[in-house]
Amino acid sequence: MKKLFLYVVMILLAPVITAQPVLKTMKRLPDTGENTSYTSTFGEDNDYTINAPFFSILPSGVVVDTVTGLMWQQVDGGEMTIDKALVYCDTLSLAGFTNWRLPSAHEAFSILNHQYANPSLLTSVFPVSAAEYWWSADRQYNDTNKIWATNAGGGIGNHLRTETISAGGTKKFHVRAVRDIATPSIIASPFTDNGNQTITDNLTQLMWQKNPRQDSMTWEDALQYADTFQSAGYADWRLPNIKELESLNDEKRGNPSINKTYFPTIITGKYFSSTTLPNQTTKAWYLDTQFGITTYQFKTVKLNVILVRGDGSIATVVNDIKNKVEIQLVPNPVYSVFELLPSSNLYDVQILSASGSLVLELKQIHTIDLSHYASGLYYVLLPGYKQTIKLIKE
Repeated sequence: MKKLFLYVVMILLAPVITAQPVLKTMKRLPDTGENTSYTSTFGEDNDYTINAPFFSILPSGVVVDTVTGLMWQQVDGGEMTIDKALVYCDTLSLAGFTNWRLPSAHEAFSILNHQYANPSLLTSVFPVSAAEYWWSADRQYNDTNKIWATNAGGGIGNHLRTETISAGGTKKFHVRAVRDIATPSIIASPFTDNGNQTITDNLTQLMWQKNPRQDSMTWEDALQYADTFQSAGYADWRLPNIKELESLNDEKRGNPSINKTYFPTIITGKYFSSTTLPNQTTKAWYLDTQFGITTYQFKTVKLNVILVRGDGSIATVVNDIKNKVEIQLVPNPVYSVFELLPSSNLYDVQILSASGSLVLELKQIHTIDLSHYASGLYYVLLPGYKQTIKLIKE
């Protein structure tokens, strides 16, 4: 019995002692969607469009995020307690699927669009509801009574479970379920230390400063600092947008909420993003590393800064060219085999049935064989490209 107890204790302590594998449920990190300029200083969010948001609305009330590869409930499930939200997702049957779940904090934050406020969503994709907040499945690391939730204003924070109306509070916390279209991959470690004062996030493929400068600065000064900064042989550093900055947050940590094993000089403080608050343009979004909430501050106030580079593939120019390519299916309708044109390119492809289930997933191809699949309507998703194509198989 003592040996068994020791074994259990060792398992419980293992995450503290060694780096643990992490689950990668999002293929890419979506852009914030901000497309308006708020300064003549180069480097604001609007100056970079990386993995632009693109959703495909499928029958039966579901939406596919072609950037992350996740499927979402289109109309949220309404106001409820966090406990009921967990049960609701676990028992939900929608569009023929039963493997729905409550999203993680990062997944929930990924569908927000920071070009808009109240709600910070593409309402042509996710209809307006009475929600002020949406639950996630993550708890505050040291307080199970506080749950991470996104809000209609575009932020994310740790809230008491009793704040929602159904729990006796005054606010409206709703639920929106998510599911994995493809099986998530397992990443051996969340970060890689590149040995040159840079850290690569293995979930987003973004490269970060290992040791950000310790003095604070205004938002405009931060943009200028990033634009002229050079390190590790790179000159394309920039101030991260709020989704990139929030992606560094670890909800299992606090004071600071960013992993100090890889970022040893990170402090408990407020870090500016390049993203402007669209309805209060003298303010910019920031990440508070006490727990990881995102909120906003006047741009003239001095906050901390950490820089980033890359677009999730460290190939910004290629990504921008891909997004502008007009892709065609030949032939369409198809009997067995079709091509993606221009065939000089290679494509990562997901093919979904009319109901939204994953039929086929291929990488770096331009010819696809559907001869073994039933006739009907299919959706061809091309992650990284701004289009979803309907395909008829006869």
